[in-house]
Amino acid sequence: MSDVFAEYKNLLTELIAQYSDRVDFLTIRIEQAEETNILLRTHKLETLSESIALGGQGRACYRGGWGFSAFDDLTTLSARIEEAIAAARIIGESQTTLAPVEAIQTVCHVPMTGSNPKEISLADKKSLCDRYSELLLGCDRQITTATVSYSDTSQRIIIATSEGSVIEQSWSDLEMRFSATAKKDEIIQTGRETTGSRQAYEDLTNLEPQVIGAAQRAVTALTLPKIKGGIYTVVIDPILTGLFVHEAFGHLSEADLAYENPDLLEVMSLGRRFGPPELQIFDGAVPLASEENYIHRGSYYYDDEGTPATTTQLIKDGVLVGRLHSRETAGKLGEVPTGNARCLDYHYSPIVRMTNTWIAKGSTPVKDLFRGIDRGVYARNWLGGMTNGEMFTFSAGEAWMIRNGQLAEPIKDVTLSGNVFKTLANIEAVGDDFYWDESGGCGKGGQSGLPVGCGGPSLRIKEVTIGGNSD
Repeated sequence: MSDVFAEYKNLLTELIAQYSDRVDFLTIRIEQAEETNILLRTHKLETLSESIALGGQGRACYRGGWGFSAFDDLTTLSARIEEAIAAARIIGESQTTLAPVEAIQTVCHVPMTGSNPKEISLADKKSLCDRYSELLLGCDRQITTATVSYSDTSQRIIIATSEGSVIEQSWSDLEMRFSATAKKDEIIQTGRETTGSRQAYEDLTNLEPQVIGAAQRAVTALTLPKIKGGIYTVVIDPILTGLFVHEAFGHLSEADLAYENPDLLEVMSLGRRFGPPELQIFDGAVPLASEENYIHRGSYYYDDEGTPATTTQLIKDGVLVGRLHSRETAGKLGEVPTGNARCLDYHYSPIVRMTNTWIAKGSTPVKDLFRGIDRGVYARNWLGGMTNGEMFTFSAGEAWMIRNGQLAEPIKDVTLSGNVFKTLANIEAVGDDFYWDESGGCGKGGQSGLPVGCGGPSLRIKEVTIGGNSD
């Protein structure tokens, strides 16, 4: 299989030369993906599979119109390129505007710090899942259902463009998900945990504390009181901070949404203040770029258009200073491409996506975040969430009341909702802690499960709407 890449690298260059004069821009991608999937539900093995896929895509732009064709049969490569070109020439009716990038020829691999999942047998991966499943089920007799899923993907791609770039890039990504459902009489509660890695298979082999924690949260929640709904000052942990910055703010920073929506572009105007001076928000894919952005699940060297990965500051000292771009969105808005054009695999066209998104740690000791809160909520981890434009709703994995500046009784069914812009403005303090959450699988434009990283410190936020009992 490895010889395929050596063979096709020269062919892609020849095809680019053959067809590039018929369009304004042409790119061809060849991809090999090896994947493992395992799913255990209670004691039943529902999925145990390994697969190898080899295919590609052609993308052409002519007078601003894009043509796209994906294929699984490499012998049809020329025909699929013809299809993409024909579609672009039918659609195009204005002007192609792509921000410039330098042509590059390179081979790169996102480095791993431990074992590549391709080196681990399917039997060993299943044994790992069995071990975690037994831990979930053995935690308490009230656990009725336990689910363990494992997946790994190793992708190797070549991208050739009509501007002279030929980039070969590869990486491996791993993910595990755990859930436990507990039941007492008619009360049902669920605890969940998800984690992943782009660094080492060993990152998934010592997750006993997280697995047991998911089961214990489900059992404990059976007897916890529900919070009374209302407006509270809230302290959220770094995991919820990562979810918030990704889901509520990050998607609004993706420039394809902005340039197609004049109202959103006006709201997300550069130079507008969104939060306190201590608030700093970044997105970046560059491996080894800094201590905070090492290798996370959104790390790579070049995006799926061949643009070098960058670290982009989105908010500086509380003020919006940047957004995330493909070459087209950067060209249309007169800005610089940021290397955020990504696709899930060769079946999809690249669109603007986040990579690793984080809020930088602040200066407030975590214990001081609770000071002066007479009646508030401390929320940790997450169960789920949804966003609709600038509105968001997130469910906390666990929570406690804050009384007189101290943690008090645990509570359950805590949902946090609000307007992202008001919430950013209501940040009162940024903690001096920091944590990277590698559980992210982002969905957009029909491409779900794209690996991303999310990070941040604990935050103190005033006037947050908390759902719960009304009495």
